[in-house]
Amino acid sequence: MLWRHGRTEWNSERRFQGQTDIELDDVGRAQAAEAARHLALLPPTRIISSDLGRAHATAAELGRLVNLPVATDPRLRETYAGDWQGLAREDLMARHGTEVLAWGAGSDLRPGGGERRSEVAARMIEGITEALVDLPSDSTLVVATHGGSARAAVGALLGLPVEHWAILGVLTNCAWTVLTARPAFSTGSAADQATATPAWRLEEYNARSLPETAFGDDR
Repeated sequence: MLWRHGRTEWNSERRFQGQTDIELDDVGRAQAAEAARHLALLPPTRIISSDLGRAHATAAELGRLVNLPVATDPRLRETYAGDWQGLAREDLMARHGTEVLAWGAGSDLRPGGGERRSEVAARMIEGITEALVDLPSDSTLVVATHGGSARAAVGALLGLPVEHWAILGVLTNCAWTVLTARPAFSTGSAADQATATPAWRLEEYNARSLPETAFGDDR
């Protein structure tokens, strides 16, 4: 599960945060507390978080409820956006409008001279993969992170081309996305299929409620 942090003052001002370490505002703290009450029912097996304050404070609300530590990992940070960081939307469009529109449409350019989406996804997946290594198959990993980094990770985990990641909507503050591991399709032997690298199924996106059991012809 990838969980976006609660609201910050810069979110409310539509100011580009990137890796600037902005804390939750009062609304964001209330959002984190409310979301944590839902997520505690899963229950989570492990919680990891970006080391930026807004994500870690969000994760800490859940950690307190379920009595789990929150491990921080800088690989789960938001996109570094260089010169764009700190700019309000109006100023951003006035100074860098062409690049902003291209980036929003799915270009893998470097926002403000910062990180490409593909680079963000690579570090996110590295951190998530390490956190999954010793977890049983029926475990739940909660990853407290940021909107842009979460979308990049989801797009990559689902195997979508980078230019198609923009089809995923913007994550609301404190909303989450649920992915479940499934055996990768293989035409090999049963033994080969049993040891295949897991693929991922998108169960919920931009959600604020827990997944319910769904019945379909494929399972």
